[in-house]
Amino acid sequence: MYRICISILLFSFFSCIAQQKTQTFSADHPAITYTGRIDFSDPKLPTFYAPGVYFEFDYEGSYCDIILIDEELYGKNHNYISILIDQEPVQRLKLASKENKIRIGEKLAAGRHHVLICKGTEANIGSLALKNIQAEQIYKSLDQTTRKIEFYGNSITCGTGSNLSIPCGTGEWSDQHDAYAAYGPILARSLHAKWQLTSYSGIGLMHSCCDLKFTMPDIYDKINLRDNRINWNFSTYQPDLVCVTLGQNDGLQPAELFIKNYIDFLKKLRQKYPQAEILCLSSPMADPELKSYFALQLPEIVKRADDTNINYYLFQKSYNSGCDSHPDAQEHVQIAQELEHAILKQYNWKK
Repeated sequence: MYRICISILLFSFFSCIAQQKTQTFSADHPAITYTGRIDFSDPKLPTFYAPGVYFEFDYEGSYCDIILIDEELYGKNHNYISILIDQEPVQRLKLASKENKIRIGEKLAAGRHHVLICKGTEANIGSLALKNIQAEQIYKSLDQTTRKIEFYGNSITCGTGSNLSIPCGTGEWSDQHDAYAAYGPILARSLHAKWQLTSYSGIGLMHSCCDLKFTMPDIYDKINLRDNRINWNFSTYQPDLVCVTLGQNDGLQPAELFIKNYIDFLKKLRQKYPQAEILCLSSPMADPELKSYFALQLPEIVKRADDTNINYYLFQKSYNSGCDSHPDAQEHVQIAQELEHAILKQYNWKK
């Protein structure tokens, strides 16, 4: 009995010490690096809508807690996040409440660890906001990545329908969303680049599907893509390469009209990104007829754009093994590999 009491006292003593070491770090702490379109109007609660937005930091200790606020759109939607710590396997987690306290790294040895948290679901599932981080200490990541890529697109670029851990047609529509494992972030990580996804399911260049009231030229300059509001400051993220994957939801539009609208959009992008390479892509899930359409229109668009830093690439096959004929997770890897080969050849980039 005496030994048990001593053990309990020692446990309580060391637990108090551990608790005393834990500090709360606000979301505007300089150690936290954010990438993506984020609303910093309240610096203590940075809010993000788009899929693929991520933040990262290093922490000291055996674990840390991350407090995330889920919008709970319509009172029921919950976002997925991807959690990467050091070189451990990526964890995909669905949030469960308005305020979520997520403990990570419990089974890792005490020391310095790197953390990356990525929003896996898109704007129409709801926003996320970081409230604070609780740890012994946090530090700015040692990552020196400077190369940047931005991806404009639709549901394919969002990673919609790709994660089949919950089968298609079951659960919630967002259960198959996985932006971290979409072709854009996969490609960016392989090329040692930061990524930004400006993408929305159903969006088109000149015609959107699914009763959407806007097209990509309407929302391309916004942070909140869902509601077409909160202006984005393009100077905060100047990509080296911009990939445009639009046209799947437009379908077979009159050629001259499609070409005009596409070039008008490219002019908008060029005003925002005077130095970037721009790569116009066909749809990775296009059927044979749409593939043939892209093969005719994209070369003509690039020719008429008359900009030596605008090029095109036509995907060699269609990827349709995911939900609603979207690419599945393995096909996103294949898309990224195909696109990487083209980029390394076209721009003479080094990995």
